[in-house]
Amino acid sequence: MPVDPARLRPISLFDDLTDADVASIGAKMEERPVEPGEHLAREGSTGYFFFVILDGHAQVDRHGEVIAELGPGNFFGEAAVLEATRRNATVTATTPMVVGAMFGADFAKLATDSPELHARISQVMSTRRVVET
Repeated sequence: MPVDPARLRPISLFDDLTDADVASIGAKMEERPVEPGEHLAREGSTGYFFFVILDGHAQVDRHGEVIAELGPGNFFGEAAVLEATRRNATVTATTPMVVGAMFGADFAKLATDSPELHARISQVMSTRRVVET
């Protein structure tokens, strides 16, 4: 089921995008329920999806150490999709969750077509790299 654009509008990643752009993003995302303990991404695996957390919380582990906690409005999976690299961390649901999942090719096109969105994603990726080192 596509993600209702009203669920995406409060997410800061989509600030300043038009309602039509947010509706287009929602149409390309699939709303998925996630159970606690389920891995949404595994460190070292190939990444084919970009995720936005709509409800619930997750833990991010790298090399077996917790490096972040994520909640509603956070997103992940962008680096593996945009840079065609392997996942650099494992993301595990710590509560029941609902995520919006977008296939990587759709996400890459979206990032290319929207300079504002691409700049925002690039900034987050840079910040995350600083935390990694």
